[in-house]
Amino acid sequence: MSARFGPAGNSDSFSARYKSTVSAPEYLHELGLDHYEYQCGRGVRVSDKLAADLKREAQVNGITLSLHAPYFISLSSLEPEKRDNSISYIIQSCEAAARLGAERIVIHSGSCSKLSRGDALELAKDTLLRARRQAVELGYEKIIFCPETMGKVNQLGSLEEVLELCRLDDSFLPCVDFGHLNARDFGWIKGKAEYAKILDAIENALGAERLKIFHSHFSKIMYTVPGGEKKHLTFEADEGFGPDYEPLMELVAQKDLSPIFICESAGTQTEDALTMKNYYLSCK
Repeated sequence: MSARFGPAGNSDSFSARYKSTVSAPEYLHELGLDHYEYQCGRGVRVSDKLAADLKREAQVNGITLSLHAPYFISLSSLEPEKRDNSISYIIQSCEAAARLGAERIVIHSGSCSKLSRGDALELAKDTLLRARRQAVELGYEKIIFCPETMGKVNQLGSLEEVLELCRLDDSFLPCVDFGHLNARDFGWIKGKAEYAKILDAIENALGAERLKIFHSHFSKIMYTVPGGEKKHLTFEADEGFGPDYEPLMELVAQKDLSPIFICESAGTQTEDALTMKNYYLSCK
């Protein structure tokens, strides 16, 4: 098994050529990519026709799918109603993912608001466990929850916090956003040593099996001090912010890991995903 690569949503180059997301699997297959992450960041709106057509095209073209759940999920909100709503958004994401044939959903955790990080994490654990129980009761036990590392310092979602959330259930996989981790620690990732620490932390917390198939987002991200993430960049115009993908691809190839890499570059996510994949293959 090899790592898989694809874009988050549709790149500018795709949108200039095609009118419908249904064409994405064929487009990605022609380029040599093998995954697509469907975006529901602003709400879960997936018609039955779109779901059926996209699922069919993905299967025909050998493209696996994942789904990004709404951005406004807040697992640790102080308001019980917002936490309950977040569970509903997760269930809606599971339902859409099942119709699309997507195996994984990516979940933001939200901010710490006025809580200590420890208290926020405890609330998030409770919310995510309740969401998982409800998903299983509704028949979505095969949908894998992927809590995501976040880029802003005031957000719940350090690597340690995400790994703690993933320990709640053996089926959970971390969505490790390396650009976010670099941004929230102000350019911490310098090369292979830092990437190795991240991969070791995943293995130590969750075991070798889950390390092998973790989910990942990658882009170069502008950040500010002390806030963290400001905006996504492209590989071509990283403006010195990083992180560089090459040392990570080298490590993933050396360790024979098979994660899914979703590129979230600003508008060039398809091209940059292909750049990553080609470099990864050269390391194999």
